[in-house]
Amino acid sequence: MEKGASFLFAGIHFDKKRFAADFSRFEGKKESDDVIEGLSNIANSDFEVIEDSTHSEKRKRKRKSAATESVEGFSVFKDSKLTVAASVNEENHPSENDPSEERKEFHRKLERDALFRKKYNIHVSGNNVPSPLQNFAELSTRYECDPYILHNLVELGFKEPTPIQRQAIPVLLSGRECFACAPTGSGKTLAFLCPVLMKLKDPSKEGIRAVILCPTRELASQTTRECKKLAKGKKFSIKLVTKEVIRHADFSKFSCDVLISTPLRLRLAIRKKKIDLCRVEHLVLDESDKLFELGLLKQIDTIVKACSNPSIVRSLFSATLPDFVEDLARSVMHDAVRVIVGRKNTASETVKQKLVFAGSEEGKLLALRQSFSESLNPPVLIFVQSKERAKDLYGELAFENIKVNVIHSDLSEIERENVVYDFRAGKTWVLIATDVIARGMDFKGVNCVINYDFPDSASAYIHRIGRSGRAGRSGEAITFYTDEDIPFLRNIANVMSASGCEVPSWITELQKKKWKKHRPKRDSISNKPKDDGDTEQPKKKSKKRRPKRDSIVTKPKGDGDSELQKKKSKKHRLEGDSIQNKPKDEGDTEQQKKKSKKCKLKRDSISNQTKG
Repeated sequence: MEKGASFLFAGIHFDKKRFAADFSRFEGKKESDDVIEGLSNIANSDFEVIEDSTHSEKRKRKRKSAATESVEGFSVFKDSKLTVAASVNEENHPSENDPSEERKEFHRKLERDALFRKKYNIHVSGNNVPSPLQNFAELSTRYECDPYILHNLVELGFKEPTPIQRQAIPVLLSGRECFACAPTGSGKTLAFLCPVLMKLKDPSKEGIRAVILCPTRELASQTTRECKKLAKGKKFSIKLVTKEVIRHADFSKFSCDVLISTPLRLRLAIRKKKIDLCRVEHLVLDESDKLFELGLLKQIDTIVKACSNPSIVRSLFSATLPDFVEDLARSVMHDAVRVIVGRKNTASETVKQKLVFAGSEEGKLLALRQSFSESLNPPVLIFVQSKERAKDLYGELAFENIKVNVIHSDLSEIERENVVYDFRAGKTWVLIATDVIARGMDFKGVNCVINYDFPDSASAYIHRIGRSGRAGRSGEAITFYTDEDIPFLRNIANVMSASGCEVPSWITELQKKKWKKHRPKRDSISNKPKDDGDTEQPKKKSKKRRPKRDSIVTKPKGDGDSELQKKKSKKHRLEGDSIQNKPKDEGDTEQQKKKSKKCKLKRDSISNQTKG
């Protein structure tokens, strides 16, 4: 074989005469092969150590093969120096399409998000959860937020997003459904209003685009006010469903951007007025655990079915999120993200909580008056378990030197709005209420919440005391309990200890009792002490006296007597006539005859005297 033959033929002997035609094909490429071999020898000159001619030729052939058979991104002969140089080159100039580099960056991003969530005590679960917000400025850089929203946030005093806002807003803006649980007063309302308005972008008259459901009329009114404040600068149509709207509105042509309502009123509008919700893009259930109770579950089911848009985004927000609510949410939602701030179903840590043993109903009233006499720091909210007890307690405190008012379901809508307005304006110092305003109502600066009646559940306790200590402020919560409430103290004590409050050791040793609704039949609220000789009869008399006292205050008398007085006078005249004109029976006694005869004689004698 010739000396200049290719290394592929090394160690093989060919019959040149037999394969002359094949050899002639490669004669033209001989020069180019020599050039390549020379270049490879120059490139690998640093690695050559010539001992003899045979060893150097083998090394050249190996280096030449390495140079010719190398593939981009893959080396057949793994040379240490070449691989090190390649890795340095990749670090200095990383490839844009390198999957390993993208994967590393993705994991670094996940680690940064995890550390940030840990800092703010945010817990999430779900697939591909969006990164939390660092500040409100990211709304414009990441999601192209309109300037009017950022301007309104500054005017409303929002400087930094709260933990629930940091995570819930990106989730909803990315088009994902979510159910969120955060302590009371943590800014949940803004957490769903901001992304809804950003997603709507511009006003439209093509039907109803967003629906927000609230369990009470007061909370619905409050949400409407906050939504209008945040939408200032855009002509969004934001409407609250009231009785007047249901009576007079033409729902066949009804359209708005955001519709806020209670479940009952919206269901009436769906059934009777045939309101169309097929274009709804966003459905928000505020205080979702209350909405999913048995009394409202059928109404919610009707509304969810009416919102038939396949691209609808549903979201649930509440301070308490029971397991059954999560199960219902997962059954309705698709690929939802779960966001929990702090510990699930816990009270706010800014509220100082205290338990007070009152013994009896009289003891509660005495303890309440004593606390007012020692230090009354208005505004104060007092919660009772029923509207009847709210009226009774208001009657006890109304004539004292305290500006007190009461709110319950028997009041009309206008009266309830006036009561809430007076309490917000500071005209009312002490407001007596039922659980109708225990959820979602944001009263700025409530200093103290008093549970006059023991709450009927742990969630009710969390929502009651959550009216105080809102938006990072400090507050106080006092809970009165009697002997019949002691079996349920452990449930409240667990909530208190979870939020960092001290609980007596004897309470934590009590057996935890499973409860649904703790509403015992309590004695009437009265400041009159009971005597030892009191019987059941005086109680009945005292009840009868009240309507008599009320009947004294009547309308002024007119020219004619009332119908009742006419009947009485008529009856009196008839009785008098019957006595005077009573006919004599045959069975009259002799004595009656003598009396009648004597009367006739007397009348005769009187007439004789007048004649004479």
